[in-house]
Amino acid sequence: MISADAFCAELTERGFSTASGVPCSHFGGPIALLSRSGEAYVPAPNEGAALAVAAGAALAGRRAYVMLQNSGLGNLVNPLTSLVMTYQLPVLTFVSLRGWPDPATDEPQHEVMGPASHPLLEALGVPHYTLRKDDGVERFRELLDAADKDLSDRRAPFVLVERGAIGKADAGSTDVAGGLPSAEVMRRIAEVAPEAALVATTGFTGRELFAVADRPGNFYMQGSMGHASSLALGVALAQPQRTVIVLDGDGAALMHLGAMSTIGQQAPANLVHVVLDNGVHESTGGQRTTSDTTSFAQVAAACGYRTAVGCPALDDVEAALRTALASPGPHLLAVRTLPRTGAVPPRATSALSAEGIRDRFSASLAGASDQQPG
Repeated sequence: MISADAFCAELTERGFSTASGVPCSHFGGPIALLSRSGEAYVPAPNEGAALAVAAGAALAGRRAYVMLQNSGLGNLVNPLTSLVMTYQLPVLTFVSLRGWPDPATDEPQHEVMGPASHPLLEALGVPHYTLRKDDGVERFRELLDAADKDLSDRRAPFVLVERGAIGKADAGSTDVAGGLPSAEVMRRIAEVAPEAALVATTGFTGRELFAVADRPGNFYMQGSMGHASSLALGVALAQPQRTVIVLDGDGAALMHLGAMSTIGQQAPANLVHVVLDNGVHESTGGQRTTSDTTSFAQVAAACGYRTAVGCPALDDVEAALRTALASPGPHLLAVRTLPRTGAVPPRATSALSAEGIRDRFSASLAGASDQQPG
């Protein structure tokens, strides 16, 4: 293992002055240090955007690197192949290896991408190196020497990072001004809409819903960050007689904000979109999102949602939800929540298989459809 300080210091020593990325717990230490130091770290909404930011910096004469999780490799394949590789922009990318070397030691959502990460980069013809958890600073320098040669040849090398290869650092304060306990918000929503299909985004949101209000009509997304609202849209369009409520997070909503435009255009009358905004990427270590400069309610209104309101109190959440249930949507409820404290509930897949979650949710939808007249 190398320390987060050594990781950042070595890159700074080599002239790297711009970094971007999407938070991953494996890179929590470097991201915390860069954020505190005031150096040029750009928190990107998704992996493709992070690579494009670094590509722009490289185009303008800076040395730039990107940090991301291998689950998001697919998000950057397009800008990698059609931008960075086509224009031969020298960008260094660090990718954490979830689900590798043994997928059985990680969560189910990493089972496919873990073993596929190395072959994917090989198929694309991208130079890549692996930093293992037992490697020290000298090995890290060797990998960077090799990557530097690739960069000099205007190639875009990758360093794949095994879990535990980079040390942690204090994330600093993640205080959020005001907010509601997210568990209480979810509990209230489940009570007010007991027959609704609930789709929970990945991370702590799904874990918390599983802990406070598990039922067959809940679908827990593990991975697929940013796609909960689109999945809920598909359910809502296919089952127009069933109320569908998606519980989104601020980081997840920002990752694919354009999905809100599609929801507005499709105008599903039965969809309620709830954004739980605690201002941080909580499950990866509390790195800040950019939600403090984004009004989800205003974005939703501009995208064509029928209603979009902020809900500062639990009673406001209940009142807004009851109004939404009684009128055609789509509707958005923006709820400022507090970062979670205490023990984190287990994932739904600690008790149910992914296939089990799928089957009981689909059966719940089919049962609701069977009960409709006609």
